[in-house]
Amino acid sequence: MTERLIKCPHCGTTNRLPPPVPGRKPVCGKCKTPLPDGGGPAVVTDNTFSAEVEMSPTPVLLDLWAEWCGPCHMLAPTIDQLSSEMAGRVKVAKLNIDENPGVANRFGVRSIPTLLVLKAGKEVDRLIGVQPKQEIVRRLEKVLAG
Repeated sequence: MTERLIKCPHCGTTNRLPPPVPGRKPVCGKCKTPLPDGGGPAVVTDNTFSAEVEMSPTPVLLDLWAEWCGPCHMLAPTIDQLSSEMAGRVKVAKLNIDENPGVANRFGVRSIPTLLVLKAGKEVDRLIGVQPKQEIVRRLEKVLAG
């Protein structure tokens, strides 16, 4: 059994979470605010982009990828790690550009993998190609600090 540490987006308290239990939503032990479950990246579509990304109270790391893209698959484990490690601070999401060309066109994505860092739906940073985890974290921390 692996426990996870999740920082509360409301009060900042670090919470130790047991493995997920179906039907049970984790809440902060101090302020009782619902916690992000850290269950992997959110899947975003053209239809859910507004609700999932533009309305997100935290910055969003959006991975634009495609099933046929080898480098996208190389980056996937890093994206999965970041979704749990940065839960509560950054929302991590994935968008398949073949199934959802609208968002990719809106942001002028010409190659994949492309990672967009968005605040309130507005692009604040972009990383193209497979990037080391440390570089992605560095760029996210810069956005969180500013």
